[in-house]
Amino acid sequence: MTSTHPVPTRNNLDVVRFTLAAMVLVSHAHDLSGVGALSFLSRLISSTLAVQAFFVISGFLIFQSYERSRTLQSYAAKRIRRIYPAYAAVILLCGFGLSLASSLPAGAYFTDARLWHYLAANLIFLNFLGSELPGVFANNPIQAVNGALWTLKIEVAFYIAVPICVWLFRRVGRTPTLIALYLTSILYGMGMTWLAEARHSGAFLELGRQLPGQMTYFVAGAAIYYHFDRLGGRPIAMIAAGLALYLLSGLVLAPLFRPVAVALMVMGMAFGPYLGRFGRHGDFSYGIYIVHFPILQLLVALAVPAWSVTGFVLTGVTTALLCAVLMWHLVETRFLRRDSHYRAETEPASARPDAIPA
Repeated sequence: MTSTHPVPTRNNLDVVRFTLAAMVLVSHAHDLSGVGALSFLSRLISSTLAVQAFFVISGFLIFQSYERSRTLQSYAAKRIRRIYPAYAAVILLCGFGLSLASSLPAGAYFTDARLWHYLAANLIFLNFLGSELPGVFANNPIQAVNGALWTLKIEVAFYIAVPICVWLFRRVGRTPTLIALYLTSILYGMGMTWLAEARHSGAFLELGRQLPGQMTYFVAGAAIYYHFDRLGGRPIAMIAAGLALYLLSGLVLAPLFRPVAVALMVMGMAFGPYLGRFGRHGDFSYGIYIVHFPILQLLVALAVPAWSVTGFVLTGVTTALLCAVLMWHLVETRFLRRDSHYRAETEPASARPDAIPA
């Protein structure tokens, strides 16, 4: 499997992803604490928009990864190595480490079926089946241990869908397949919204957030990858067109225009004027994303926001970044292939392979 789409190795993807992870972290500081003084964070920063942008980048990079992989096994191995070790580490650390934050004594905690249910469900990405731990964060406004992980099961489902999509490209045609997937995703989301209103049930809105509801963003990222030869050299035009479409989506047909708008803006920034080797010390965006939620929850449980709102935010950001750095060096890099961009980016230029994140 090879790609004929030239994608520059000098890009700002590391900067963009780090920024998106920071957006999610800061936005959740208000969501989890419920402190009114932090409400401006939710008004200024949208974690939903950041997640949608992450899906766009995944659509771009994962189709590229599959096209550049020699075999299906090679593709699967790269995806597992990149996502699962750090994910599993966070699940296990929370499951066992948060026993210290539980209202239950250690003996009762470790014999409580909810602990083992949490570990089993989350280790296979079924977070919705076990989002809480016994006696942990029971007095917090939100009791979920790591609510940010809901996107990971969508990511994994997308990894599985990519080979099927490429198979359809070769039999039905790439453009018809991408359009069909995009429209199907929109119709699914609209259907779930209608059911939520008709049945007065938020469960349908939650279903609407899952695949295929999020497929529009993946597809938009994939479309930019496959048409990169036409779009990649015009980052300013991409950003301008994306901004115009985004403003239009606020007035009419948001489900149709917004994914394309987000994709054009995000990928335009990613391939705009080069900002340097931001990832030379490591790629901490994934680590920040998967560790920040339980860290903020723990600070809320310790009543840190009541002592100092500023201290809560600064402590949360600093601790999440520190944990992400440790996760990168102690877990993530140990499972990456030698030719991985993520690993090579931290090496001298003479030792780096010609690759971008995949």
